[in-house]
Amino acid sequence: MGRKSLCLLAASLLLAYYIYSPIPENIGEPWTLMALNAVFRTIGHVATIAEKLGLAHYMDVLMVITNVESTAPVSDEKVAVTDTAFNGVPVRLYLPKGQPDTLKRAVIFVHGGGWCVGGAAMKAYDHLSRLTSEKLNAVVVSVEYRLAPKYHFPIQFEDVYTMAKYFLQSDVLAHYKVDPSRVCIAGDSAGGNLAAAVTQQLLHDSDNKVQLKIQVLFYPALQTIDFDLPSYRDNRDMPVLPKSLMLRFFSEYFTTDPSLMEAMETGQHVPPEASHLFKFVNWSNWLPEKFKKGHVYTVPKHGNSKMGQKYPGLLDPRAAPLLVDDVKLHGLPLTYVVTCEYDVLRDDGIMYASRLREVGVPVIHEHVEDAVHGVLLFTSSPFILSAGQKMVHNYLELLNENL
Repeated sequence: MGRKSLCLLAASLLLAYYIYSPIPENIGEPWTLMALNAVFRTIGHVATIAEKLGLAHYMDVLMVITNVESTAPVSDEKVAVTDTAFNGVPVRLYLPKGQPDTLKRAVIFVHGGGWCVGGAAMKAYDHLSRLTSEKLNAVVVSVEYRLAPKYHFPIQFEDVYTMAKYFLQSDVLAHYKVDPSRVCIAGDSAGGNLAAAVTQQLLHDSDNKVQLKIQVLFYPALQTIDFDLPSYRDNRDMPVLPKSLMLRFFSEYFTTDPSLMEAMETGQHVPPEASHLFKFVNWSNWLPEKFKKGHVYTVPKHGNSKMGQKYPGLLDPRAAPLLVDDVKLHGLPLTYVVTCEYDVLRDDGIMYASRLREVGVPVIHEHVEDAVHGVLLFTSSPFILSAGQKMVHNYLELLNENL
């Protein structure tokens, strides 16, 4: 075998070694997921190097995916699409062209991306919003909230809340021919976090006269105090969203100071005076037995008071909707929670569903046994995951029946 052939063989083996990663046996399209994971890992490596060399912030490099995937607001024969602003907050607006004289349903959609990346114009979100508008004859408002690290909590929450409250005004709904009794809010991952927090806030806002009928939370991040849940333990190295990246997202949401992430990694970020909040995320009480998987609950460690004083947003329900008292959950609308088995955020969604049921909120929980975090983004070429396509189908069916 010649030198060129040996070099080619060695390069091929190295590439295969880099691409290959252990994938759970029950996940469909394993090689597609491996390729996706290789892309994400590569961008993550580049981001780390660029940041260490002082060339760019880590999240600025990750934004490459968002920029590459961004689409123009192109209308077609079924849906009119425009980029506009509601009360100063940028949105992508989808207006169905069918049945122009009838009152319509409406969906406020909040994209994911760890509060740091992502956007309403991304191909997957644009496709989902178009499909929702077309299939349900619904007005869809997809929110472009400001992102970290340039903007920190509570800016992201305030953008979504400001926009939602504006849209829910009677005269605005009337302008778009929206039935005020048929409005939904939906979001995935960090978007699910924002959707849940906004729904809680709207419920207790005396100035808000129109309440949401449904909230849809796709694999939401809902708590900031225990990163040692069974799902964090079992899925710490799963594709798309390993534990290290989730902690980085949470940390960047509040600050660019790396000491917060270091405290999160060691469980030293919760001050002693906040110990009463642990009961809200005590997974031994809120997870069904099948999800405990033989793990033993240990009370999370305490940090120091300075950390809590420095970053009070960590314990703010607007950042961590699971940390509210039960009384704040009463009266929430029908809640559709989607969780994925191989996802560090799995237990956040399951615990929220359990707590909502406990106080009498109607809940539909769909657990996807063969999926990782983020599959909603992979529903078209070149990376298609059947679990994502099924998720979109079930979501539209749910809204069609209940909204």
